[in-house]
Amino acid sequence: MRALVFDNDLSYRTDYPVPIPAEDEALIRVTAVGICNTDLEITKGYMGFNGVPGHEFVGIVEECKKKDLEGTRVVGEINIGCGRCRYCRNSMRNHCTNRSVLGILNKDGAFAEYITLPVRNLHILPDSIPDEKAVFVEPLAAAFEITEQVDIKDSDMVCILGDGKLALLAAQVLALTGCKLIVFGKHKNKLSVLKNLGIETGIDLSPDERRFDIVIDCTGSLSGIVSALNIVRPRGTLIIKTTTAGRSKIDLNSVVINEITITGSRCGPFEPAIKSIESKTVDLTSLISDSFPLKDGIEAFKYASKPGVLKIILTPN
Repeated sequence: MRALVFDNDLSYRTDYPVPIPAEDEALIRVTAVGICNTDLEITKGYMGFNGVPGHEFVGIVEECKKKDLEGTRVVGEINIGCGRCRYCRNSMRNHCTNRSVLGILNKDGAFAEYITLPVRNLHILPDSIPDEKAVFVEPLAAAFEITEQVDIKDSDMVCILGDGKLALLAAQVLALTGCKLIVFGKHKNKLSVLKNLGIETGIDLSPDERRFDIVIDCTGSLSGIVSALNIVRPRGTLIIKTTTAGRSKIDLNSVVINEITITGSRCGPFEPAIKSIESKTVDLTSLISDSFPLKDGIEAFKYASKPGVLKIILTPN
């Protein structure tokens, strides 16, 4: 089958083997897949991954033991737990120490014609959600994870740092809480997506202005975390939302002195993400920069890496 394969370098292949589904898995024909920042970081060495990247997919079930799923259009949760450990037994398979992760850890991903995933990971999509919006289900679920982890009240002053795809999704999700929200970024064209939705944005962030109850860092950079620690109030909450290939050191004295709560935030619930897309409470069209056929995937990756570019979608043809 055709696939984008990373093995210290990204290449397009036409002879990659079609995956064989395990007893509990479905074979899924991919119809669209988004390029996210994690995919870009993988090509820089993140997780030491080799194989087919890609996890923001939508596809059609081609083969499955559960016959009523065949022919249905699905998206899928990307973490695959062992099902036996204490994390899996306590509904925390995202943290299973033996897990694999689609296109990220020990599991070929969706920049290919076919993937496999356990049936328990799949969610059937309403017909009203087109493929180009369905690829946002997984990252939108990650944005909803913030509201699962932290109780955000309408009186809270909340700041999001970053203007990438995840930041723009997180801003739309947090705006639904009614909180006092502002998003700081570097690219006016990206922030304009939020301004058009009535969400306050800014370019110049004043340092040492400890006024925010909650700060969400979506920058994926050390400087972003430092800025976040400078603006979160004493006994406030810092949510770190992105991962990168690099490792960095940070002075945690201010965390102790100001008694800051730090929360890491990763994958999230699919159900509210699907419902919000279906009900059109989030704007996704403005987040799509372009689409490419899979055969032009290397060019698509280069384009996705450019400043100011938002979601790039790959399709089979």
